[in-house]
Amino acid sequence: MRSFQPSMIKTLLLFILLGGIMIIIILSLDYFQFELVEKFLLFAAFIIVPLVILLLKYDEKSPIQRTIYTAMKLFQFPAALLVLVSMMSTNNWGFEGTAIPGALSLGWLLLTLLLCLYGIANIVIHKGKIAEIAIGAGLVYFFIGGIWFTLYQYQWTLFQANPDTHALSSVHFHFSSAIVPIFIGMLGRIMTKKSWYPWVVAIDIIGPILIAIGMIFSKPIEYIGVTLFACNIAIYTTYLLTYLKRNPLYKKAAVFLVLSCLAFYTIAVVSMFYPLLKRKFDLTILDFIPIYGALHAFGFVLCGLIGWIYLLDSLQRKNRYNY
Repeated sequence: MRSFQPSMIKTLLLFILLGGIMIIIILSLDYFQFELVEKFLLFAAFIIVPLVILLLKYDEKSPIQRTIYTAMKLFQFPAALLVLVSMMSTNNWGFEGTAIPGALSLGWLLLTLLLCLYGIANIVIHKGKIAEIAIGAGLVYFFIGGIWFTLYQYQWTLFQANPDTHALSSVHFHFSSAIVPIFIGMLGRIMTKKSWYPWVVAIDIIGPILIAIGMIFSKPIEYIGVTLFACNIAIYTTYLLTYLKRNPLYKKAAVFLVLSCLAFYTIAVVSMFYPLLKRKFDLTILDFIPIYGALHAFGFVLCGLIGWIYLLDSLQRKNRYNY
């Protein structure tokens, strides 16, 4: 088992590298006529989710979690390929309106179900640990994102929401809803416990649900959810930067985590000045969506995941050395 685990991690890293190459090709060639939201979903499938699985390597796992984790590592890349094939069957191969894209998307739904089961097991095993509840909730939200993606590929209507809304909901749950609770849970593992931390986790779990409900039923509810969520991220980034300043030894981790925090602050600044920029340069919200999306996906999420992987690896090495 000791030799098997490192080889499996190397395989996962190889899949991440292959996924990165495929994403670059997809973004570069005109042959792949994907919508922007679909490109973000592919980025999640080939890059973000594999990095999340790699991040979970550092968990203390129960026997059932070890089994699920092995299945996730083996199935991740084939499931991501099925996402790509599902989208190509709609955009390139003329199968739009048939059941084929939806059937192909079921592979990704299965992988997100494995993440969900791992998250539930994490919550059950670590009874009452707030940080583990946050991480478990984030992993459960991946499954909700998988459900929305399958609905989008089947072109089904749910709650009178059109398929485009399903795609946006899927991106929402693959990025913000899943990633932010995981980040806040990781912070909870290393921080000195504060009385406000359980409230941050509670709002962090409720916020994505409010946003999702608001996207379908009510804009005011969506705005409330977004505001709460943004405030939580502000608390997370502020405390994380303070922690990194007090612990200057984690240099590699600090580079990526600081970049992640700066990406969030840039999003906040651009959002505040959006009305002024819109009037001065005759821009619309459609012009800002790629900017917001790129800062969030490549800045906050990607750099954040890489930073946390470096940080947990450093902490694990330090604990082994002390032991």
